[in-house]
Formats: sequence, C-alpha cells, structure tokens
Amino acid sequence: MFSTDLIQSNRSLSLSPTGEEDVEITEPNQLSEGEEVLCDVCHGDKSSSVRSCLVCQASYCEAHLTPHQRDPVLQRHRLTDPATFTTSHLCRNHNRPLSMFCKLDQTPVCAKCAERDHKNHKIVPMEKESRRVRTNLRDTKSSIQQMVQDRLRKMEEIKKLMDQSKKVTEREIQSSSQVCTSLIAAIQRQQAELVQELEERQQEAERRAEELLDELEKEVNELQLRSSELQLLELTPSPLHLLQSFPSLSRLPSTREWSKVAVHSDNCMGAARRVVWKLVGVCQEAANKVSAEEAAKMNLYAVDVTLDPETASGWLVLSPDGKKVNVSTQKKRARQPDDPQRFDSCVCVLGKQSFTSGRRYWVVQVGDKTDWDLGVARESINRKGAITVRPDSGYWAVCRRKGGPLSACTSPSITLHLQETPQKVGVFLDYEEGSVSFYDAEAKTHIYTYSGCSFTEPMYPYFNPCVPDGQKNVAPLVICPTEQWNEQDTTIESDV
Repeated sequence: MFSTDLIQSNRSLSLSPTGEEDVEITEPNQLSEGEEVLCDVCHGDKSSSVRSCLVCQASYCEAHLTPHQRDPVLQRHRLTDPATFTTSHLCRNHNRPLSMFCKLDQTPVCAKCAERDHKNHKIVPMEKESRRVRTNLRDTKSSIQQMVQDRLRKMEEIKKLMDQSKKVTEREIQSSSQVCTSLIAAIQRQQAELVQELEERQQEAERRAEELLDELEKEVNELQLRSSELQLLELTPSPLHLLQSFPSLSRLPSTREWSKVAVHSDNCMGAARRVVWKLVGVCQEAANKVSAEEAAKMNLYAVDVTLDPETASGWLVLSPDGKKVNVSTQKKRARQPDDPQRFDSCVCVLGKQSFTSGRRYWVVQVGDKTDWDLGVARESINRKGAITVRPDSGYWAVCRRKGGPLSACTSPSITLHLQETPQKVGVFLDYEEGSVSFYDAEAKTHIYTYSGCSFTEPMYPYFNPCVPDGQKNVAPLVICPTEQWNEQDTTIESDV
C-alpha cells in the first residue's frame, strides 16, 4: 500500500545506552510526491485508491468506492484523502506498518510490536484476520438482516392481529350491547308486569273489601232491627204477647262467621321474589347463550392432545394411539422404568404436548364414569407418592367423586351445581391470561374457570381416570379427536 522508502523516511533511529533502538516518531501527514495508495479491495494488480474510509479503515479505488456512494448506511461514513489516511496504518510506537494482528489482545501490531510487547502472543497476518472478520461481518450482517425481516414479519403479524382484535372487539361490544339491551328490556318488562300485578292485586283486595263491608253493613242493619224489636218486646206488659213473640225473635239472623274471615294489608308478599326468580331465569338463559357462543369459539384453539406413556403410572393402561386411559384390571402394577417424570402411586398421566404460550382447547369424554380428574398441571409438579390436586401444588382441575356433582379442585373444594352432568368436558387454557376454563362440550355451557393465575413454566394436560369401584368406573377417559367437535361449529367466525 505504501513503499519502504515512505516508512524509512518517517522514522529516525538512535541507540539507547542499553544498545536497543529508540524510536523517534515523526508524524507523517502525507505521502511523498509520486507515491500512491493502492486499493485494499482489489486482488492481483491493485488500482490506485481515490478515497479512504475512516470508519472501514480501508482505501478504495473508483470501482470499489461505489458502495459508499450508493448504500444509505455507507454514505454516512467519513471519507478522506488516501494520502493522509495512510498515517493511520502506521504503528504509533514504531512508525512501521500495522501489518499483523494480535489475537490475544485483539489489536493491530507492527513487526516490532510482535517481537517485543506481543512476544509469545498468537500473531496472524492482518490480511488473514481481515478475511476472517469480513466473513464474520457478512454472517453478522446476514443474521441482522434476518432479525430485521423476522421483526418486520412480527410487526405485520401484530398489526394484523390488532386489526382482527379491533373487529372482534367491535363485534363483542355489539353482541354485549345486544345482550345488555335484552336484559334491560326484560327487567323493564318484568317491572311493568310486577307493577300491573300489584295494582291488580290491590284492586282485587279493594273489591273484596267493599263486598265484605257491604255484607257487614247489611248484617249490622238486620241485627240492629232485631235489637229494636227485642227492646219493644221487653217493654210489653202482656205475658201472652211476650211468650208468643220471643221464640221467633230469639232466633238470630243468618250471618257469616267473621272470626274466620281474614283481611291482610300486605297483598304483595312474594311478588318481588317471583319477579327476581324470573329475572334470574332470563339472565341464566342469556348466560347459557353467551356460554354456548364462547364454547363454540373454543374450537378455534383446538389442539391434538395425546397421552405421554413416560409419565403414566404403572397402574394405567394406555391405548396404542395415546387417546384412551383407564386403570388396569390386574391386581399388580406393571413394571415400568423408574423415570422421574412418571407418577408412581397415583393413577395419573400427562399429555405429551406442553404449552408455554397462547390459547389451547381439548375435549375429553368422561361418559358415565363416577370418578375422574381433568385439567392442567405445571411441569414441576410432584409425581411421586401422594399428591394434592390444587393450584398451590401446580394443578388446575375439576373432578368427580362417587357419582356425585363435579367439584373444582380448590382449597377448600367448590361443589359445582350443574343442570346436567357432562359427558364430554372441554378444557381451555389461556396461558397469557392466566386462566383455565372447563365447559360441557355437548351442552355448550360453562362449568368453572380458574382466573388470575400466573403461569411461568410449561403446562401439560392432566388426566386421572381414578380406580374402579367394583364394576363401576371401569370405562376409560377418552381424548376426543378434534375433527369430531370442530365440525359442530362451522358458522362461528374466527377471532384470532
């Protein structure tokens, strides 16, 4: 790149008292007349450079300078005259070309540096190290470009999802408004009916009271007339008249037994309660409708779940396709490798699939089984010995025991009073939302939801078919193929 004469002209040597060379550095500002700086990029016969880049630390001929003139990034690099640039290629200590590179200290060195300060260090030619770095540079650039593309795609994905989310939100607002409007109309209708009923009751009470008052007034008049007749008879001096008249007057007029007639001031007792129960029914119908729509949408997040034999207790029998599990009818446990992932005492098994993000939904047929557990479990659960199925132990599940109602496996457990016992249970996991919901997959009704959870590790589907009770509870738990329940709701619009 520059001649030996240039190097020699830029240094003057003197001997120190120790006999070693002292280097007196003269800072060269430009090349001698007639000397030229060659292009660092050219191979073979190198062309003369026209500009040098202070950022790239290289000189370029007219042809190889083109990228710096066209590339927006390279255009920001500072270019200088090659004659002044060559000084940066000289060692500041020895005024010699920086022709080598120290791998240990990661710095350019001259021959003197290599012999002295960097002795025993790994030294390689500058050109060789430059080729290696250029290769790494291209790889890094390619990686960065790939990262840029990945992020641009992610940006588009997020924008698309936000557009879809906006549409879904608008639909939900409209749907919710319709539900609320219907409920408000139902409340107003029930209020009007209640007012009408109470007014009619009051009118009926007033009519009945008028009838009773009229009847009482009539009886009072009759009794007063009889009292007057008796008073006159009492004044008669004739014994014969007294004896002849008293028998007929002594018979009291026919009257009602008023002590048995009840009149109440509160004619509205129970009316408000009945209206409330009617409204509860209306709200329940609305809730069932919303639950049905919600359950139908769960199918959009369907995932194909299979059982993991590596986690299955030795008491369990799994079908070859990994879709069915029940407790073995054999009285001794099958021999299984002592795997830390395996349940050893409890008759449990996990799904093969783990979930660390997103929404997932699967359906399990429980049929008429009297005992079972279903839900999700975190990866770090205890699988040895007795286990406690509840959230603080890493399980979010519902269960059934002895043919009774379903329960949420909380502490304490919550009994779930459902209109019907589900034959198929849908499990919905929303990882980011921190919720696990259960649905009657056939009736499209909500069963229970764990909310406000914090999931920080992989989550797995959890199954426990429970031990048989004589001839009861011998049927398996069956994971339903997704196509069986996806086909049921083809009219639901996607909200993802």
